[in-house]
Amino acid sequence: MPVHRHRSRPVVVATVAALGSVLLVGPASAAPGADATPLPSSFEWSSTGPVISPAENLNSASAKDPSVVQDEDGTWHVFFTRVENGDWGLAHTSFTDWSQAPTAPQVDLETASTIGTGYRAAPHAFYFEPTGEWYLVYQTGLPSYSTTRTPDDPTSWSAPKNFMDTVPQVVQDNIGDGNWLDFFVNCDDAKCYLFSADDNGHVYRSETTLENFPNGFGNTQIVLEDTANNLFEGGAVYRVGDTNTYLLMWEAIGADNNRWYRAFTAEGLDGEWKPLADTEDNPFARSNNVTFDDGNAWTADISHGELVRSTNDQTMTIDPCNLQLVYQGKDPSAGGAYEDLPYQIAKATQTNSDC
Repeated sequence: MPVHRHRSRPVVVATVAALGSVLLVGPASAAPGADATPLPSSFEWSSTGPVISPAENLNSASAKDPSVVQDEDGTWHVFFTRVENGDWGLAHTSFTDWSQAPTAPQVDLETASTIGTGYRAAPHAFYFEPTGEWYLVYQTGLPSYSTTRTPDDPTSWSAPKNFMDTVPQVVQDNIGDGNWLDFFVNCDDAKCYLFSADDNGHVYRSETTLENFPNGFGNTQIVLEDTANNLFEGGAVYRVGDTNTYLLMWEAIGADNNRWYRAFTAEGLDGEWKPLADTEDNPFARSNNVTFDDGNAWTADISHGELVRSTNDQTMTIDPCNLQLVYQGKDPSAGGAYEDLPYQIAKATQTNSDC
């Protein structure tokens, strides 16, 4: 039986100065000048309020763990986790403009496709250019994926397959009371890497060749470690423009018990991860460096999300001159079991770019 993807945490009411803006980037190439522009060492963000809430047809308490891609015709696709009476599943919505997101139809992929029933959570979507297929990576207790050639058709996703059929020994040895989860793929010209979390302070990286993907993952290693709360879950890894620099963002639980993001950089996907903005006083994204466009601090959590990419392919490339974060948040006063928390999806835009 698959493990639950999060441990329950008590909720502390907190005040935030947080978010407000829009995000519009295309799926093609990074903006002019992005190639040589380094990331800043501190970040400021402005965010909208919730733009995606669970639709009535999902019978879900929350919409969470968003993954966002834009296809070749300009349509935005957002995949997310929905939770219905303890049943974790995947959902999809699409639109051509973010102003349409609040009212765009939502489809339960459990019933619409052969992804099927059972524990499915934390999706990660991308286009794998070598084979012309779209991949949806998610967790089932193991790292799983489905594929399609028509992402605009929610019924077209294939039945789940696993990247690995057993938990690697290094994960078993270090996971403690945590869970192996939140799988994220990134590929360079030679290899594809699968990053993962364990709710216990470890960042894992497995690898295979680009030619052999999605098969052959192995050589799983710990590439970053800290306390459980400092490296909890919700990680993602991106190529910064047309460079060999990579950004790793990882969700943490703060001293106020609210979720926030730390950031690290490395030269190459197999490089050493070094702190960029990784403290509560200098975070990548946290309640103290996010403001809201309407002044309503609707969330104290800047939790599990993705940066909007400047390409939709397996390189996970971002434009450092146009950083935009799609994330989950919730009412600071909400309490109860984790699966019952009313998470909604919002989007934030960096406001202190050096570009």
